[in-house]
Amino acid sequence: MSESEEKTDYQEKLTNAAVMLQSVAKPFIAFVTFIAPIVISSTQTAYNFYCALPLDAVTFLLGFVFCFFGGMYPTLFAAVQAAKHSGRKTVVEACGKLAEEVKVIIEENEKDDKKDDDGDGVADVDQIDGKALMMRKANLVMTKINPIKVSDAIESIGRVWISVLATLTLEFARTISLSLTISDFLKKPVDRFIAPTLQLATPKGYKRWVPVILTWICKSIAMSIAWYIQTIISAFTSALEGGLIMARTVQRVCVKKGLTFFGMIPEKHEDTNLDEILSYLLAAAGFYFQFKLGFDMPFPFDWLLWPFELAEYYIRWTITK
Repeated sequence: MSESEEKTDYQEKLTNAAVMLQSVAKPFIAFVTFIAPIVISSTQTAYNFYCALPLDAVTFLLGFVFCFFGGMYPTLFAAVQAAKHSGRKTVVEACGKLAEEVKVIIEENEKDDKKDDDGDGVADVDQIDGKALMMRKANLVMTKINPIKVSDAIESIGRVWISVLATLTLEFARTISLSLTISDFLKKPVDRFIAPTLQLATPKGYKRWVPVILTWICKSIAMSIAWYIQTIISAFTSALEGGLIMARTVQRVCVKKGLTFFGMIPEKHEDTNLDEILSYLLAAAGFYFQFKLGFDMPFPFDWLLWPFELAEYYIRWTITK
């Protein structure tokens, strides 16, 4: 292929990409504008509800989640616990600042969508192509957003995230080591028996991708095996911890309400074994519940909790790589 033909082909690809960008620009902006306020409002409502709950209710709810769902999102729950000591309050404040800036952009975007500077009765955004629309919206974001506030918020979140990753790397060091060991074990026979065959069947221009893709596949399989083992361990330990939290919360509430059941429930949990007995029963129920679900969230809850699923797999991949 001559140089002029290559240039023409390159320009044609750029044109096709521009056309595709124009076709998705307006629907994408409309979707973000629609969904962002709902996400922000729902998050704020949930957080306000959480803050309004009594301390005992929050403690019991935390124990319930750990007991019955701790093995399904082990790294996510561990990250939340690590963030508690690494600056969770800082992250909450930073997210609040980012949410405020997003609201400003959404409000300005709604005003911009109604502008009709030429006075022809049709909004200006409906009279321009996708490329011009993207430039217009990008300019709106750059001129209306507070860059210092956004930068400070992102830096705060980044510092806490690095601290959390360091904690999780140490906490799950054994799982990471197991995953890497399994990956190396799988890679040797794959490189010896599968890679040569794929190299022969792959077009010349794509041969260099074969070892990379096979490495990703081996790593994914190794991560699945290692993290499934860790999930079982996490489910068991979190069920015990969550069961104990719930049992002692129930005991504390009973004492506050004066329900001592003829003196069977003392004021201090150190003076009885009832909390341990109840915690074992709750832990057994929690672990069995997770085991029956295959340590995975069932449908349709997995769809409703897809952000948790995404966060869980992202954290696993990040600390294992």
